[in-house]
Amino acid sequence: MRRPIAYKTQSRRFSNSAASHKALPFTLNNLSSTVEQPQAAEHGDGLLRMLIFGKPGAGKGTLSGRLVKKYDITSLSGGDLLRHEISERTEIGKVAESIMANGDLVPDDLVLKIISSKLDQIRNKHWILDGFPRTLAQGEMLDRHLKARATPLSLVINLDVPDEVILSRISDRWIHLPSGRIYNMSYNPPKVDGRDDVTGEPLTRRPDDNPEICARRLKQFYASTSPLLEYYASRPASVTKLVTLRGETSDEIWPQLESVVKGTLSSLRERAEAKEEKKRHSLADATRASEERKRPSESIGKAKLAA
Repeated sequence: MRRPIAYKTQSRRFSNSAASHKALPFTLNNLSSTVEQPQAAEHGDGLLRMLIFGKPGAGKGTLSGRLVKKYDITSLSGGDLLRHEISERTEIGKVAESIMANGDLVPDDLVLKIISSKLDQIRNKHWILDGFPRTLAQGEMLDRHLKARATPLSLVINLDVPDEVILSRISDRWIHLPSGRIYNMSYNPPKVDGRDDVTGEPLTRRPDDNPEICARRLKQFYASTSPLLEYYASRPASVTKLVTLRGETSDEIWPQLESVVKGTLSSLRERAEAKEEKKRHSLADATRASEERKRPSESIGKAKLAA
């Protein structure tokens, strides 16, 4: 099996969570703890096609959002696409809703049909997909679809956040359902309590955002995702690169993620808005620095006049 690239090798071990005992195959820590720096290289047709994995509440949505805001990348969430089909009352959505109403899981082929339809629409763009695939069977189905269209994956990101951090933050999470924007009252609160920053619409909580359900989801996640990560780890890095990023907050993981993405696709360009914002910040910083340099000389001049 190929070794995944790993960052922040000082990972912690936790024994008070039942799910944590399965963390070894999930993070693939048994292979190596050596840090390997990614080399800038273009993959295939020069487009970023990326999967992002992580436990519930690991920050997938937050980190994907930062990439989309800064770079010309489209972010897709498997769960959001499914919910959109249901809310729009499409034929696929009606079928999925009736299945879920009976307490059953939506079949893999139906989920793939929803996601692949969207991927086909953006086949010539950079994209990030989270929430799918969740199992090895789904991963193989997605691969067959992408291979048939000559649009292979270029990067797989595995977010490794400690279980205890996940369990403590899950109760603080709120979401704007129409857009999928996620807020956390501990570290990423909305500007107005209970309201989305962009639209001002009310935020809601997911029914499964409570510690008991989250603990069960963690166990399910380890069981289904470990084989999937091993599947991607077995590929040559020239085809699909698997990278594990470790940290406790999105702010801690973000610089690692950005470095890996830019290293994978050196031609990736920033959005014009992001460049303009960076320019404004640079100008503001330069102005403040200039004002600070003037202050000592002004103080000396005043002292001489006083003398």
